[in-house]
Amino acid sequence: MTLAAPGAATRVAPSPGPSSSGSGARTLSRGLALPVLVILLALAWALFPALFTGQSPTDTVAPSLQAPSAEHWFGTDATGRDLYARVVYGASQSIVGALVAVLVGLVVGTAMGLAAGAIGGAVDEVLMRVVDVLLAIPALLLSLSVVILLGFGTTSAAIAVGVTSIAVFARLARSRVVSVRVTDFVEAAYGSGGTFFGVLWRHILPNSLTPVIALAALQFGSAILQISTLGFLGYGAPPPTPEWGLLIAEGRNYVATAWWLTVLPGIVVVLVVLATNRLSQALRGGDAS
Repeated sequence: MTLAAPGAATRVAPSPGPSSSGSGARTLSRGLALPVLVILLALAWALFPALFTGQSPTDTVAPSLQAPSAEHWFGTDATGRDLYARVVYGASQSIVGALVAVLVGLVVGTAMGLAAGAIGGAVDEVLMRVVDVLLAIPALLLSLSVVILLGFGTTSAAIAVGVTSIAVFARLARSRVVSVRVTDFVEAAYGSGGTFFGVLWRHILPNSLTPVIALAALQFGSAILQISTLGFLGYGAPPPTPEWGLLIAEGRNYVATAWWLTVLPGIVVVLVVLATNRLSQALRGGDAS
């Protein structure tokens, strides 16, 4: 064993200081800046479309099938309508529809999972068997069945997509509730005289929602895709109402001669979905680098 000489300085391994966490926070902010900007832009399109274009989404404004230019950023469609204006105004159908779909799945699914996980027993068995049935049906087939029952339109498509996500929210919420209800602080709350509903509302539910909210962000992107798919198939907003899936469907016959009719609306859909997926990953605590 070698002894250090008298008076020699002892080297101490540097410990990570506050700058490490600050650097991680800055990296997280940089990683989320672009996705958040894309989502905010899409929401602004949905809420205030007139601020982003002065063109009408349904009127003929130029010769048909003009390529993208400084005057018409996304070109014109087969009837001479400005495609950029139709994409901007179509955001209200796709974005708002996706929000409604996520809200339906979040509220109904979380309520089912909360009841199944907190009550247990026969209630848990019945609700989970309903969830198993919903999961056994392909999402597109289930949404088409609901749309046919409710009628065509964006609202019906949004509710149909929301129904397909109920089971996913219910399973996640139940698993979180089951793990939280056996923790020490929940037992202490019951021991100090807390009622079932009081403990459920004040302790179990708040500590179970974080992964559910992250799933809601992920399902938002999935809902945009599903609503666009229903619109592409003709079950969404009726023409000439602009909707992203419908715009892609209208341009599929002109892929060889007017590629922008399908490519540009498709790129918008992909960017918004990727941005929501990135935000969901950050909410779940994923690496943001």
